[in-house]
Amino acid sequence: MARNPAGSVCRRKHRPRPPEQGDLLRPRLVDLIDLCHELVRLASLIDWEFFEREWAGFFPSTTGRPATSPRLVAGLLYLQHAFRLSDEAMVARWGKNPYYQHFTGETFFQHRPPIDPTSLTRWRKRIGEEGVEWLLTKTIDAGRASGAVAERSLEQVAVDTTVMEKAIAHPTDARLYERARAQLVDLARAAGVELRQSYARLAPRLAAQVGRYAPCQAVQAHAQGPADAQGHHGSRAARPAPSTR
Repeated sequence: MARNPAGSVCRRKHRPRPPEQGDLLRPRLVDLIDLCHELVRLASLIDWEFFEREWAGFFPSTTGRPATSPRLVAGLLYLQHAFRLSDEAMVARWGKNPYYQHFTGETFFQHRPPIDPTSLTRWRKRIGEEGVEWLLTKTIDAGRASGAVAERSLEQVAVDTTVMEKAIAHPTDARLYERARAQLVDLARAAGVELRQSYARLAPRLAAQVGRYAPCQAVQAHAQGPADAQGHHGSRAARPAPSTR
């Protein structure tokens, strides 16, 4: 069985939920929702007992507070991924959406959050990649059972990529000119070429000055900055010293 990577808090295996008894004052969710809804149909196709059995191995302790129901967490993780919700948004919407509650195994509509949003983070640490792969596997099995996923479509896998924003500097013209100037100077020194002037002091100061021009209204000065940098890049820094012979 898989080990517990989350470490510090001891949790023992969850307690199986007893079957809900009828309540004359509260209607069941199946009487309030559309049984043809996609989440209702998907909930009936997923083997939820698989998570009850397999995820129990992530809680080997025999003491401590019982863990949250794996059916609830598996449903929340699937909904969170399908609708691209944060932990806080997922828990908040669960309390307002009867289809979410039915998907996670509730019988009656609940007005209180099922868990704290931080519990989803701890669960992801506990189940790791292996637990997420199980969730994906059971989702694919449900698609095959419903006919939404054809057998021939699994013979070939298409790998796609998504562009993610990163905290990197924007490659402006002035910055590129400065990098080209510095690289040319390094290449000249490595080749033993003596330069009359390398602009090691002036060029960085000019690049910083262009950065200050950009957010203001000095459009003309901003356009002139890269031109000056280009002149420094293409004049003396790129020309070797004249021969003294």
